[in-house]
Amino acid sequence: MTTYLDSPDPVRHHLTEDDLALAHALQLNGRASFTEIAAALGVSDQTAARRYTRLRTTGKLRVLGLTDPFRLGDLSWFVRVRSTPDASASIGAALARRTDTTWVSLTSGGTETMTSVRSRGPGLEEPFLVRKLPRIPRVVDVSAHCVLHVFFGRDLGFINKSGPLTDAQVAALSPRTAGRSRTTAPGPVVLDAPDRLLLDLLARDGRAPVGELAAATGLSESTVRRRINDLRGEGVLYFDVDYHPDVLHRKVRIALWLEFDPARLAEAGESLAAHPAVTFAAAVTGATNLYANIQVDSPQLLYSYLTHTVSGLPGLRHTVTAPIHRTLKGPGPYSPSRDGTGGG
Repeated sequence: MTTYLDSPDPVRHHLTEDDLALAHALQLNGRASFTEIAAALGVSDQTAARRYTRLRTTGKLRVLGLTDPFRLGDLSWFVRVRSTPDASASIGAALARRTDTTWVSLTSGGTETMTSVRSRGPGLEEPFLVRKLPRIPRVVDVSAHCVLHVFFGRDLGFINKSGPLTDAQVAALSPRTAGRSRTTAPGPVVLDAPDRLLLDLLARDGRAPVGELAAATGLSESTVRRRINDLRGEGVLYFDVDYHPDVLHRKVRIALWLEFDPARLAEAGESLAAHPAVTFAAAVTGATNLYANIQVDSPQLLYSYLTHTVSGLPGLRHTVTAPIHRTLKGPGPYSPSRDGTGGG
């Protein structure tokens, strides 16, 4: 998730305090009505709606309704594509156009493209994309790392950690229907055709009006409301705020690959997830067993973070860092169009 930190904030010229409050509210409950948001923020309904419309139509942020692959019996992979520098941009653009990819970024001085890929089914066979990539000219190497457990991410954005809303405002906006516990492993939820169409529409616009969703799916408005509530309660559907890369990014963004003693992995992952610089953290397969995204303001702060904070994590064996230079696609399956709406 695109995020910001709670130390001296360099993004005020991009989002005002009022904008940040609205973004925090939407991260807590992407389907909250403008009446609910307005009541929590102490503004009028019209003001809340106008602010969101401005931010969305200018491409600064949008709300997406996304699905948890674990709850659908799918798998999520991090795929790293090493290539010659002249090929990375075109490879990244091609990956961003696919609907099975999210978080497409150029890393390591333009010599690597990294993306998250979803594969259908519970087997650990690598996604089809991985078998295609090595045949692309100027691709040097491809590696895939299966996500085993998410410590921080998906419905939790960094704004949950350091957003401007008070505890009372957070409580008022948090959805009444809570998802299943993250520590349980219930069987996958089976979707029917209307559910899949509904979820696809929400992946393009998480705040699409119920009437539009009903017309597109052929369901009644009451059924649409019930299915959204049920899918959220089952842990299938969550809502995320996708920001334009220039809005909230810090100067230094790093992909961090860490190796821990297996017996200390859970403890280290939970500790890392609480760090103020961490925007995503997950246990993964491969030579390193924990992946994280971090953002800081300078190379000097990165050095301090690695040598003081990361080095103190329990059971740490090995560290690999890869600078993230450009993000081509965020959390949704569809890249945004120029007007801030879902494209693809």
